[in-house]
Amino acid sequence: MNLKSIFTALFLASSLLAGVQTADAATINGAGATFPYPVYSKWAYNYNKETGVKLNYQAIGSGGGIKQIKARTVDFGASDAPLKAKDLKKFGLMQWPMVMGGVVPVVNIKGVGAGKLKLTGETLADIYLGKITKWNDSRIAGLNKGLSLPNKDIAVIHRADGSGTTWIFTNYLTKVSKQWADNVGNAKAVQWPAGMGGKGNAGVANFVKKVDGSIGYVEYAYALQNKMASVLLKNRDGNFVAPTSKNFQSAAAGADWANAEGYYMVLTDQPGSHSWPITGASFILMYKVQSDPLKAIEVLKFYDWSFRNGNKAALALDYVPMPKKVIDLIRATWSKDIRDKAGNPIWQ
Repeated sequence: MNLKSIFTALFLASSLLAGVQTADAATINGAGATFPYPVYSKWAYNYNKETGVKLNYQAIGSGGGIKQIKARTVDFGASDAPLKAKDLKKFGLMQWPMVMGGVVPVVNIKGVGAGKLKLTGETLADIYLGKITKWNDSRIAGLNKGLSLPNKDIAVIHRADGSGTTWIFTNYLTKVSKQWADNVGNAKAVQWPAGMGGKGNAGVANFVKKVDGSIGYVEYAYALQNKMASVLLKNRDGNFVAPTSKNFQSAAAGADWANAEGYYMVLTDQPGSHSWPITGASFILMYKVQSDPLKAIEVLKFYDWSFRNGNKAALALDYVPMPKKVIDLIRATWSKDIRDKAGNPIWQ
């Protein structure tokens, strides 16, 4: 083979390799939380239209997302339950908050529409503990004078899978109920004292819609999409508040992300006259050392685009976008922490 033929062969081989890398990078694979799935889907649709890059996101719950990123079967994981700094270090991961929103108790009671039923945190905990079993129980009726409540058993619906939504929900219940804290606790999956399980936010929403006399908890976008009756909750300042993006923003207003190690932040039961008490963030998980830098760049480009262009879609679905100063912190963290095997920064 002459010199010209060798150069031609090398050029063709490198072109083929580049083509494979480009095609591979055209699909980003992630898995995890169902909490942010509606907004991630919208971002992915718009991003694909603009760039041709696809997002394959499996909404399997935060527990599944953490398992898959640890097993390196996805390019990123997503969880509503943030990992503590020691766990991030143990597994070589980094995380950042992508969007915030609210977990909302929803009910299916004939004649009771959205924003009509009032509950306190203690009453909600006792329903999920199985201590309050009827809708006309005196503790519920006392909070809802003038509202006709049936002498009907309460059908408690909870998540059946490992869930960040459950983590946020049970984190709140541990703060407002000592009995819940002592006997059940805060986790992505708990031993439920009462009720039936549904898989994912969508599964809980469908269960509540079908079962008369039921109560469940879902991310607010699912309540809106399914036209479900959300409740009013008494917040830390003593006010009964509705789940709205404004009230989620109120709960997130005091968050000091700059001093949160590994971006670990819990937004439940925050002060503020308008604060929704079950507010939380959803997080993205990636490895610090990337074996496929091209794919890692594609993941970061998608989330960078979402930070720059996704606020309108997020607000339309009643999520709370991250503040600009926090986004600047996150981009700096990408530059510092995410590197290839040789130690070179991937994001610059």
